[in-house]
Amino acid sequence: MTAAVQSIQDLQDFFDRERPRMAGLADRVWSLAELRYAERGSAQLHIDGLAAAGFRITRDVAGISTAFMAEWGDEGPVLAFLGEYDALSGLNQQSGALVCQPSVDSPGLAGHGCGHHLLGTSAHFAAIALQEHLRRSGQQARVRFYGCPAEEGGSGKTFMARAGVFDDVDTALTWHPGSFTGVLSQATLANVQARFVFHGRASHAAHSPHLGRSALDAVELMNVGVNYMREHMPADARVHYAVTDSGGLSPNVVQARAEVLYLIRARNNRDAAELYERVQNVARGAALMTDCRVEIVFDKACSNLLQNRTLNQVMYAQMQALGQLKVDAAQHKLAGDFQATLDAADVEQVSRPLASVLRGKMPAIFEGIAPYDPAVEETLFGSTDVADVSWITPTVQAWVACYAFGTPLHSWQMVSQGQSELAHAGMVHAAQILAATAIVLLEQPELIEQAKAELLERRGGQPYVCPIPADAPLPSQPRAAG
Repeated sequence: MTAAVQSIQDLQDFFDRERPRMAGLADRVWSLAELRYAERGSAQLHIDGLAAAGFRITRDVAGISTAFMAEWGDEGPVLAFLGEYDALSGLNQQSGALVCQPSVDSPGLAGHGCGHHLLGTSAHFAAIALQEHLRRSGQQARVRFYGCPAEEGGSGKTFMARAGVFDDVDTALTWHPGSFTGVLSQATLANVQARFVFHGRASHAAHSPHLGRSALDAVELMNVGVNYMREHMPADARVHYAVTDSGGLSPNVVQARAEVLYLIRARNNRDAAELYERVQNVARGAALMTDCRVEIVFDKACSNLLQNRTLNQVMYAQMQALGQLKVDAAQHKLAGDFQATLDAADVEQVSRPLASVLRGKMPAIFEGIAPYDPAVEETLFGSTDVADVSWITPTVQAWVACYAFGTPLHSWQMVSQGQSELAHAGMVHAAQILAATAIVLLEQPELIEQAKAELLERRGGQPYVCPIPADAPLPSQPRAAG
């Protein structure tokens, strides 16, 4: 047992006392299910709880109305916990249902299909746990909780990074709910998101089609062009799109306006920017072919994630010392019921890299710890705005099991399980992992310096350059995006 884990055990009374309140907070955020940059109620719930705990609150961080910073302590290293609380469009779901069924209590279109209601609450829990440890031990540190909006399709942390919000942080800690527990040791892809709005000319589609210029034709031609481009782009790049305005419901009117939203991913910011330029050229070509005008509206971007082996090893040691996630038979039964609703390919995708731990068994709940090898860094073919923080300050993340093994992200099954006892147990376990990792760094400050040196090495001596242009405004409306 490490000294930090002993400190966590000494705080067991604190965790037991606060657990019901934290579970209630997570459940309330789940019920609100607010989209990017509209998380007013969710942010306020966190602000109220942290203010009551004695944290100083700074609102409207980086000019974002749903971003905030809570801080406690005046001296020592700045240890920051990153919290999220935004939901996903189109994933409204009845809590606990074993079928895809919209919720009658929360009839909106959004749902917590990525577990951010747990993510933010556990980071909140870790922050007040570290605060309690400092009070009892007499040690000094500046504990911060960053309320970070719009991770889903909004890159809230990247806009915050552009404003210099994380510049004086010594170490950032966070996690992500999943269906297994381990260090999040993969690289992620950089991305750029933009709207392509085509402007044509309306006319009667039968009587005077020659007078019309179809913006919808331009959207379709752009999509065809980008699909042909896929063969000639890097194999690890990804391009996705959604037609967000098809120009109306009448086929008898030539569509004067149509819009498509594109998300472009690549291994790093430079590659993403180059691919974005090629996509823009396809859009310009589509506009020329249809005699339309195209308006390109930059939406958001984020960087690729920089791993930090120093911090990963510290976190992994605390995971091992804390031991396995503990859940009861009822949760195993419920998890098994949910696992039965999953496609076998989803479960296989998660189980493949854990083969050495599973040894041919397929658990309903993953209670162990995924092995961590510092020499192996693979790519997670997704993106996160945590990446921009990782370019600025040493950053570490965990996966923690909160769902039936194999539950895919952004699924109705994840939303449905979001208020379960398993979700709450994983949330508490994650808070203990984060707090224990922070305590090690507090007690061994040389590890912070080692992590900073590693970050400089990984950046190759280059400074962080935000992929969002200095004059790009915040996205104004919630949109469905990955």
